[in-house]
Amino acid sequence: MSAGRHVLHLDLDAFFASVEELLDPSIAGKPILVGGDPSERGVVASASYAARAYGARSAMPMSQALRLCPQAVVRHGHRKEYASYSKQVMNMLAEYTPLVEQLSIDEAFLDVTGCERLFGPADELAYRIQERVRRETGLPCSLGVASNKLVAKVASQEAKPNGVLIVPAGQEASFLAPLAIERLWGVGEVTAERLRHTGITTIGQLAALAEVQMKALFGSAAAEMQQRALGLDNRPVGGQAEHKSISQEHTFARDVGSIEMLRRALLDMSEDVATQLRRGGECGRTIVLKMRYPDFTTITRRVTLKQPTDLTEVIHRQAVELLHKEWKPGTQVRLIGVGVSGLTHARQLSLFDAPGKRLGKLSRTVDAIRRKYGKDAIRRASLLERDEE
Repeated sequence: MSAGRHVLHLDLDAFFASVEELLDPSIAGKPILVGGDPSERGVVASASYAARAYGARSAMPMSQALRLCPQAVVRHGHRKEYASYSKQVMNMLAEYTPLVEQLSIDEAFLDVTGCERLFGPADELAYRIQERVRRETGLPCSLGVASNKLVAKVASQEAKPNGVLIVPAGQEASFLAPLAIERLWGVGEVTAERLRHTGITTIGQLAALAEVQMKALFGSAAAEMQQRALGLDNRPVGGQAEHKSISQEHTFARDVGSIEMLRRALLDMSEDVATQLRRGGECGRTIVLKMRYPDFTTITRRVTLKQPTDLTEVIHRQAVELLHKEWKPGTQVRLIGVGVSGLTHARQLSLFDAPGKRLGKLSRTVDAIRRKYGKDAIRRASLLERDEE
């Protein structure tokens, strides 16, 4: 590649399924589905490429995936092994540059600008990293190489499976132009459908729109979206990806029509979310409730607090208030979830808020006990009641 900024995006192909093949070589090459129990409305977390050939994919209900591919091998997952393999790969990447930004358990950005003297050109380095990951872990991966994060990530997706795709500097817009509009970062299913209704099906068509047309479609985000469509992105590669929210959700084995059961489910999840916040030294300002009904209609409702929090009691109280605003007698719920966004490292309590300080101190004490003895070492009485039902 020419001089300039060089960003790599690495994505481990069908990661969970690939790890399952390593753990059990007898299933290598077979259709593999990793996820929940189909009898309890489990969803697919990962599908091998052999399973994808039948139409199975991640986020699909496991029961539906098995109808498409009844011969698939189903595994319910080995979280410790996934984390171990991920850590091995991420440690490997850190040997090439300090600018590694892990996006998730199976993907990361690397800014290798200026590393040519040590490791050679960026395009050659991508192939070397791919081969090293395969040799040392047995895992397949795909890499995109470009002048920025946005284009590098799209390139790695285009390179799948087990490929490397290089987009030379200056060719970002022409690379993106023929791709489907939903491939552009920031264009979700709803936005993509709206754009298709206006006749815009490719990224190039979006990039060619006049300013007034972009404003009609995206409002205040028009300029940013046009920059993306042209393949322009000056975001730095950070040492650690900053997540924008923390959430938990649960799909019930049977539709739930009891508001008490929903309250208790929210309490359990609020506790998990609050624990994650405290572990990261973060607080959140916006509480989000998610509900999915039996017909798959999904709603989200949110409330913004005056002061950010990391306390279970606050998160749960706000989630329950949102639940009551939506609840109608006879309502059945398939899935419920709670999340916190607007994350900050600011403390949520003033020095003079004595009750809040006591709750925070108690929560951190419980966190320490659970880290040492396991989550079940201390349980809330209301959650024990649920276990006995």
